[in-house]
Amino acid sequence: MALSVRDVTVHYGSFTAVRDARLDLADGEVLALLGPSGSGKSTLLRAITGLEPMSVGTVSWDGADLAAVPVHKRGFGLVFQDGQLFPHRDVAANIAFGLRMHAVPRAQHAKRVAELLDLVGLAGFERRRVTELSGGQAQRVALARALAPEPRLLLLDEPLSGLDAGLREQLAIDLAELLRRSKITALLVTHDQEEAFTLADRVAVLDSGEIRQEGAVGSVWRRPADEVVARFLGVSTFLSGTAESGVVRTELGAVAVPDAPDGPVRLGLRPHGLRVAASGVFGEVTAAVHRRDHVRLVVRLAESTVDAIAPASADLRAGDPVHLTIDPDGITVVGL
Repeated sequence: MALSVRDVTVHYGSFTAVRDARLDLADGEVLALLGPSGSGKSTLLRAITGLEPMSVGTVSWDGADLAAVPVHKRGFGLVFQDGQLFPHRDVAANIAFGLRMHAVPRAQHAKRVAELLDLVGLAGFERRRVTELSGGQAQRVALARALAPEPRLLLLDEPLSGLDAGLREQLAIDLAELLRRSKITALLVTHDQEEAFTLADRVAVLDSGEIRQEGAVGSVWRRPADEVVARFLGVSTFLSGTAESGVVRTELGAVAVPDAPDGPVRLGLRPHGLRVAASGVFGEVTAAVHRRDHVRLVVRLAESTVDAIAPASADLRAGDPVHLTIDPDGITVVGL
């Protein structure tokens, strides 16, 4: 393992911001620290970089403890939410700053800057003033600057959160391709599930300073460890059921869950886990919100209220009767 984090705890006075964090990160792997605001994910990242003192615990690289290694000698590259570019310098000078800080000979700067700008999709931007860049372009320059000295670990703290939704999605796709093509080892902090799942190989979900679950992206998404993690990952309805031979029977109907063990199970339903259908459980619409590709509904059933969706073409309003059926693509098994 390249990076190893063991039992890291960070206190701010009597407040515990991070408690007993344990993580491993292999060469070429991307791990996302995912959680709501205030969950401790940025504090944990800063502790790993050496910017935040730890109360307890160790951070090591290839087995070597980093406690006595200053931040600028750890070989880590940092990209923050606002990029922190120098407004009085052009693009090339901003990128070359990282090379200067690591004593790369000046004669090599121009070639390395050109390589990096090509890597982040900004070839020919060397003399562009950073004040003339769009938000997405500025973050690409910040990324190029962090990559300039070829860090052994890239740390990204909410790098896309300041961008509008469309640009954030495209830049996340581009960044994911760059990280994988370049085999860069990276640690990402984000509160955005889509961003984490686009960029990362594994995720660690934090809440109240603790890592509640860590694992491969698909595994965490399909099998959240508990209801806290499930709610953060978009589950809005929980159902008790009984599994037998790969079928779970609930008060809202039966659904195929091939890997569910026989016996009592707890299902979590995301909003698209219940869909309007010609038959199924009867309910009454209490609210309807039209989205780009579907209608988001709140439906009152006999003994509960649930979220559901309908096709974008559906003309549904509060008071309308509907039937709901379970969609296997929108369910999780909680706590397995």
